[in-house]
Amino acid sequence: MRRFIRDQGLSVAFLVIFVAALVGQSFAGLAATNEELAVHGLPPDAYWDFVSSSSFLVDVAENWQSEFLQFFLFIAATIWLVQRGSPESKRPGDEGVGSDETQLVGDHARPGSPAWVRRGGWASTVYSNSLLLVMGALFVSSWLAQSLGGAVVANEENAEHGAPPETWLQYVTSPDFWNRTLQNWQSEFLAVGAMIVFSIFLRQRGSSESKPVGAPHGRSAEESA
Repeated sequence: MRRFIRDQGLSVAFLVIFVAALVGQSFAGLAATNEELAVHGLPPDAYWDFVSSSSFLVDVAENWQSEFLQFFLFIAATIWLVQRGSPESKRPGDEGVGSDETQLVGDHARPGSPAWVRRGGWASTVYSNSLLLVMGALFVSSWLAQSLGGAVVANEENAEHGAPPETWLQYVTSPDFWNRTLQNWQSEFLAVGAMIVFSIFLRQRGSSESKPVGAPHGRSAEESA
């Protein structure tokens, strides 16, 4: 078990942090909701009623979709775009998908390569793009969950104010939906851009997200010369 925790420490640590933050969000959100209900003289929500509500789903999915979009775009962009001096980038001149030799596919696959790579053909092609495909699917799924849950919440509010209900299409083309969505997107893009630029000139000793402390600013990747 100790060896497992050591070898999987990064994913385990972030899984624990994620669960703790999600649970914390659920209790804080419940408290905020019940305060609002009390102001209107309504009975409080039970915990399980709140975490299974469309309101909670919207708040969770809204953040998830922006995170997965961030990684989807970053993965795609780093295939063809470079940033000299950033450890998040390949060296200038290395743009593109790379050769079969450097990617260890086709005749260059090794005995320890993933089974789909050794199989070749369509399986190798799908696996060669699997990270981008999964991130894209997670983004679309969480965006759809956000939009569907948000439409339910919007119609609940409309009913309270005597306004007519909205269709899903009306909701996802509304200013309110895109105001909330773009607030998340711009913050994610800013964070990624800041990481790319700051990592050119700043260092964190021992982090795989940083170049060696004494590496020149113009060195793009840790393995580059």
